[in-house]
Amino acid sequence: MFKATDKKDTDDKENSNLVLEQEIESLLFYKGEEVSLAVLKKTLEKKESDIKEALKNLKERLSTTSSLVLLENEDKYLLTVNPKYSELINKVKNEEQFGELSPSTLETLAIVLYKGPISKIELDEIRGVNSSYILRNLLIRGLVERKNINGKMVYTKTLDLMRYLGITNQEELPAFAEVLEKLDQIDKDDGENLDIKKEENEQ
Repeated sequence: MFKATDKKDTDDKENSNLVLEQEIESLLFYKGEEVSLAVLKKTLEKKESDIKEALKNLKERLSTTSSLVLLENEDKYLLTVNPKYSELINKVKNEEQFGELSPSTLETLAIVLYKGPISKIELDEIRGVNSSYILRNLLIRGLVERKNINGKMVYTKTLDLMRYLGITNQEELPAFAEVLEKLDQIDKDDGENLDIKKEENEQ
């Protein structure tokens, strides 16, 4: 005979699976770049089988209810726009590529110039906001490039940008030492604030 407790256990499991699916979706959206299965396991602290099941469900849901799609390549996952909207996206890309740089884009470019190679997480901590959109803009323009250095994805200036600025190395940037020192201090302050918040939450 079917018991109420059995139904409750089933409902709890379904809710847990849905939460995991939504957590993965949020993480992929925030990262704005491919994320490996290993990183998902470490970040979410879940079994590989549970994560793969959630990824499967997420992919199915997005295919029917969203303008986004989930791409998979050798246990790496990326949340991106559905190809059927490519005409619209290409229009926006052309505007981004040839339009003027916004103040926030110039700010991001300056940080990459002075502090790069720099990861997206480090960049977000300095700026205090998500930089995915701006970094994509800069990549499209060929002003920055993304590299894998010792297994860490980082952003750095391109040779075309250095040629445009008329510099041969990073140290030739205006007030390089002073600006770098200020950026390092911002980074340090952000780290200390995170430690304080962590201690307050633990109390």
